[in-house]
Amino acid sequence: MENQATITEFDSILASRGVTRRDFMKLAGAVAVAAGLTELAAPRVAQALEESVIGATKGDLYPVIWIEGASCTGCTESFAQVETPDVATVVLDLISLNYSETLSAAAGHSVEEAKAQTIEAGNYILVYEGAVLEAWGGNALRVAGEVGTTALVDAAKSANAVVALGSCAVNGGWCAAHPNPSNAMGVQEYLKKAGVEATVVNVPGCPANPEWLMSVLVDVVVMKDPSLLLARLNDMAMPNDIFGQTIHDNCERRGHFENGEFVYEFGSEEEAKGYCLYPLGCRGPQTKSNCGVTLWNNRRSWCVQSGAPCIGCCEANPNNPGQNWVEVNTPFYKRHRDLRIGDWTFQPGTVALALTGLVAAALVVHGFGMKVSGRMDGGADFEKIRKWDEKHPENSIGTYDLTREEKAKLAEKNCGHAVPEDDSEKGGQA
Repeated sequence: MENQATITEFDSILASRGVTRRDFMKLAGAVAVAAGLTELAAPRVAQALEESVIGATKGDLYPVIWIEGASCTGCTESFAQVETPDVATVVLDLISLNYSETLSAAAGHSVEEAKAQTIEAGNYILVYEGAVLEAWGGNALRVAGEVGTTALVDAAKSANAVVALGSCAVNGGWCAAHPNPSNAMGVQEYLKKAGVEATVVNVPGCPANPEWLMSVLVDVVVMKDPSLLLARLNDMAMPNDIFGQTIHDNCERRGHFENGEFVYEFGSEEEAKGYCLYPLGCRGPQTKSNCGVTLWNNRRSWCVQSGAPCIGCCEANPNNPGQNWVEVNTPFYKRHRDLRIGDWTFQPGTVALALTGLVAAALVVHGFGMKVSGRMDGGADFEKIRKWDEKHPENSIGTYDLTREEKAKLAEKNCGHAVPEDDSEKGGQA
């Protein structure tokens, strides 16, 4: 039966997972796009996947160590709750998660031993989730008796790449917000302080989208080409294709923004019409991320589509823990961020109202002072005659209604010069 189609080992693996060959090629195309390539690279990706999966049956999975710092494990939850078959699941099938406090089946001595053996062997990826706590000698985080900062340094030294997953890992996130008693910071900053040279890839978000991590793993694990990954990074060591444009650039409500159609109150008619959420504190114009393109929950929806303004959780400057998304964007539903002088926080609008009130109060006090001093009664006194006309009566500009006595005094003052007599105008405002 030479003409009978043969089922390869790889096809059997796909079939056991409920994935057809056609579906697999679609996934290969999606992997190529996620890796920053075009769909024309799908055959290359498919070959790399096939070789990796077949190699996996021979114990050749790519090792990954996943360490939890100061975190809520939200990024782990985000990445773990993916549906099958999809790209993230295929990538997970290509890695060997040798250590994870949250996901590992093993516990205690055995899992710590697995981590130590992986570090000793080298050639692995380190995924670090959560903030690094430097205060108290790093003792705020201890696992199996090991200081948290020491665990990071030891694992990062031999890693092919260090993925700082989530805004907490990028620059401290929640933990680094004022007053930051634990001196929380991001992975990149701490490794620099510790003198550890490592390729750090920053993937912010609270939590990070699972497809963002998947795209990084594709570059390192599947394509086995570090240059692909390094070429994607911007000056903050973030994949520029993911964090290169603002959410506002790709927002589905952008048309309403351009038309001046906004939501000013939740539950309003404007909200029901899907108008722009900018007045309700949406941080989309200042937050760089492709949330509106990648979407969440297996590409079903995202924050703005579900009716919530963006709160800027992807804002994270790895070079400054103080520029974390919590510090920059709270309170979330206010148009402006809080300003701080020491421990005193206030809104810019509050300052504007206070200054307006002070100016108004000063004007009222000034008005009362004018009234008490009598300067408002009848108004200011006017000259009966202009000084020029008084000194040059022969060239007088105005005409004045003066009494005989006033005219006599003026003539005497000006050495006998007479003032022109013209009663056609009254007063001295000519």
